[in-house]
Amino acid sequence: MALDPVTQVSGRAVFIPGNDIDTDRIIPARFMKCVTFDGLGEFAFYDVRFDSNTGEKTNHPLNDPRFAGASILVAGVNFGCGSSREHAPQSLKKYGFTGVIAESFAEIFFGNSTTLAMPCVIATAADVATLRSLIENDATTTVTIDVENLRVRTSCGLSVPVSMADSAREALVSGRWDPIQELLDNDAAIHARARELYYV
Repeated sequence: MALDPVTQVSGRAVFIPGNDIDTDRIIPARFMKCVTFDGLGEFAFYDVRFDSNTGEKTNHPLNDPRFAGASILVAGVNFGCGSSREHAPQSLKKYGFTGVIAESFAEIFFGNSTTLAMPCVIATAADVATLRSLIENDATTTVTIDVENLRVRTSCGLSVPVSMADSAREALVSGRWDPIQELLDNDAAIHARARELYYV
């Protein structure tokens, strides 16, 4: 049973500055002591959103009221690098993000995001800079990640090409982005093949 296809996601966007934003910055390790991923959203970017001494909010973009409810994250180079913790994309998804646009992604983060139906697309540095300028000048700008046609469009008329791995794009648009569901769907075939193997 294929899941819902993800052909596009839309919403207001927020730019998170900095390159090489690693998974520990996305979700600090001390918040990973959980049985499920529920509740991780409130801890996304926690150590840069709150001052470690006072506990007060910093001037991080996610604390800016203009970007409250933003569902498209825009970032720079090598987003999601560092350890391969699945908690990082889980925390972003639970926070409310439905897609990420960046100049490049760490491979494991990209794969983990795809299995959450959260498309990650690559744009040029120039296009990311233009997109950042648009959304920071007008936080009401709607951004659409068109997975099917590999373009990012905005409500103010910008349309730029983006890229992503063919396998990820196909998985999203066909509704086959969850490998566990793929196993469940092919349960009979798996058991049939197992019976054919002399060593099972």
